[in-house]
Amino acid sequence: MALDASTFETLTPSRFISFTIPHPSCSNSPLRVAVLDSLHQPNELPQVGAMLVPEGREVDWIFSTELGHLQLLFSTPEISRLILIGNNFNEGTVPFPPRVYHRPFNCSLHLQGFEVWSKPLLLALSPKSLFRKGIPEIPILIYDDNLVSSMVVHQCVGMHVGEMLVEDVEIENGSGLLHRGREFRRRLRFKRMPNLIQTEICIVPEKDDSDGLDDVLIGGDVGFVPDLKVLVHPYLGPMVAGLVLNSEYVEGRIQNGFRPKALCLGVGGGALVSFLRTQLGFEVMGVDSDSEVLRMGREYFGLEECEFVHVVVGDAFESLKKLVCHGNLQHDCEVNGFRGHLVEDEVNGKFEVVMVDLDSSDIRNGVSSPPLEFVRKDVLLAAKLVLCEFGILAINVISPCRSFYDNLVSSFQDVFHELYKIDVGNGENFVLVATASPLVFSAGICDNSFLMRLKSVIPEAYLNSITKI
Repeated sequence: MALDASTFETLTPSRFISFTIPHPSCSNSPLRVAVLDSLHQPNELPQVGAMLVPEGREVDWIFSTELGHLQLLFSTPEISRLILIGNNFNEGTVPFPPRVYHRPFNCSLHLQGFEVWSKPLLLALSPKSLFRKGIPEIPILIYDDNLVSSMVVHQCVGMHVGEMLVEDVEIENGSGLLHRGREFRRRLRFKRMPNLIQTEICIVPEKDDSDGLDDVLIGGDVGFVPDLKVLVHPYLGPMVAGLVLNSEYVEGRIQNGFRPKALCLGVGGGALVSFLRTQLGFEVMGVDSDSEVLRMGREYFGLEECEFVHVVVGDAFESLKKLVCHGNLQHDCEVNGFRGHLVEDEVNGKFEVVMVDLDSSDIRNGVSSPPLEFVRKDVLLAAKLVLCEFGILAINVISPCRSFYDNLVSSFQDVFHELYKIDVGNGENFVLVATASPLVFSAGICDNSFLMRLKSVIPEAYLNSITKI
């Protein structure tokens, strides 16, 4: 069915339309055009932006789904209408597995005079109100990230999170320290938030031949295995850095013969759970709502359940309340119908740290973390009650607006004694650390072996950037 050109004359919040047009220089290769209007009407003249889809990534959820387009629009809030143009794809003919991408040396659309021939099309797809001051210039946005190559190694559907995929990638490495300047990662992504990496870990070639890394390729003959010694997800290091605040108490527990305990709400692939156990000696309980996500963690991300790692399937909020109701962690407990095995100790089974990595499931309101449900007073009180006297809560925060941040801080200050902030440094995330009791920050004590261990695995810049709110 032919499109009516008048369809694009006005902005319609959240409207999404995609169609194909003939390629101006290749009759056998049509182009796909997608038009998405912002959720909010502009107060002044609208702004239109056009984006080229990177060649070879047309089937990536970022560029092939409405939710992916919506997240791109959120990343450019000044744009009222986003127009994406790229090579057409037929998802039914895409081979899987594997699906391999290697970054091309150049963009063929540019070489074929895209900026010239696309101008009439972009003007035709612009709202009438954009022409109040004459013929506008429509900026061409280039999607630029550090992805060198990628391969989808598994794709499945979870009961709660929906479609997800595991992919191995090679990324640009500015430091040049890992793998002689080459860096390989494994990622878990959800289709409902395609631009958001849910879990990311380092991977290394199975056959680490010191003379053969130049020949290692994503999608090649050499496989990869998880390397869990370093936290590469931007906000996980800062979350763990919050432990500097109660490091004296944790050290005291260790000196008295006890393993410190951590509760992780939101497990994903299990990078944080694994790191706390292997690098810092914690006993860890993890709660995740989707059993399929946990299966991906076990199969692809090195998540191992053992004497000191207990992972259960359940709702984070309900699980908190059940832990409070139990009073202490019994040897056999049930969380949302999943029976697990936990180890009790002399401090009522409470935790030295609760780490929260949960995000909103409604992408149409923008990416935000934590979900609004977590900010309820009963949930925060439950989180405080499962902490030991000098326990802390560390939470990843993505704030879509100032009011979200202000409400979050106010809610935490109503329940917890002290509140600290760590800037992740990526312009998106920051970490809040709340304390169950007043703490003394004394990072200079030399006989604190736990603190020394913490400093050896977490960049000191994070440890030194903690500021009290």
